[in-house]
Amino acid sequence: MFEKFYGLSGPPFQLTPDQRFFYGSSQHSRAIAHLTFGLAQAEGFIVVTGEVGAGKTTLIERLLTQLDRRAYVVARINTTQLSAEDLFRLAMAGFGIEPEGQSKAAMLLRFEDVLRDQRAAGRRCLLVVDEAQNLPIPAIEELRMLSNITEGGRASLQTILLGQPQFRKILASPELDQLRQRVLASYHLGPLSNDETRDYIRHRLATAGWIDRPRWHDDAFDAVFTATGGIPRRINRLSGRVMLLGALEASDQITAEMVRTTAAELDNDLEAGAASAATQAASGLAAIRAAFTAEEPPTLAPRIAALEAQSARQERMLQRILAIASGEQP
Repeated sequence: MFEKFYGLSGPPFQLTPDQRFFYGSSQHSRAIAHLTFGLAQAEGFIVVTGEVGAGKTTLIERLLTQLDRRAYVVARINTTQLSAEDLFRLAMAGFGIEPEGQSKAAMLLRFEDVLRDQRAAGRRCLLVVDEAQNLPIPAIEELRMLSNITEGGRASLQTILLGQPQFRKILASPELDQLRQRVLASYHLGPLSNDETRDYIRHRLATAGWIDRPRWHDDAFDAVFTATGGIPRRINRLSGRVMLLGALEASDQITAEMVRTTAAELDNDLEAGAASAATQAASGLAAIRAAFTAEEPPTLAPRIAALEAQSARQERMLQRILAIASGEQP
């Protein structure tokens, strides 16, 4: 919504991964180098780990845009709370093999045919598995078994595993020793530095057509880094809300105080959401008990006044949002 007020071409801080906004930090550039090296080996596994929101999926999106898609057939699995059997069937479906009504043996034979045909056509098969930390060890072993398929002494399938930091502990399990021996490249994606956080915000804004409106104060960038720890998704979430605040206040400046205020509001939203589910039932029961046990009914006047004040604030906020949406000054 703030995009119209500030004359941007689109949302610069959307949470959905979009390689158009890829920012080549030192961490992300090194990760791309590891991925490129691993792919050049044309076999085995490549592992990339990182915190939630560190940019692993965007990294892969960027990598895939750089690949010659005429030379690769890519299958992706994004939902990984799966059994070994389900993972196998999803992998088969990713390469165009209909799993319904087929036995595992029949699908494996068909998969070998697909791998052989693609290699004959000069294409390599690449499987990308996201959220790999959710996979049980039997499912990970299923991936290793697929990597055993070879043609003419050469591997027919290469796999990229993306996961949160705990996936590295899973890989260290004794049961996965054979798979570890096939990991040809591995990289852990860390957070952005303070300077990179500043450049990241500027990069995303510029990609959306920003020309220094609103002007971000230097200490505002520092405040974003402090509040987010340099994790890209957290930066996006906070920066988007700060820009909305700026638009609602018709401000051409983004200050550190605006960032800190917004960060506190976001934290309160999360805490309130977490507490709400736990307290809703208890508070409802307490109200019922009070209704039956109180000697005098509590006065409703203060509560009604508070609700009316809250409603008035929300109405003013809505009017500002509608004004921005219609292109008027709030």
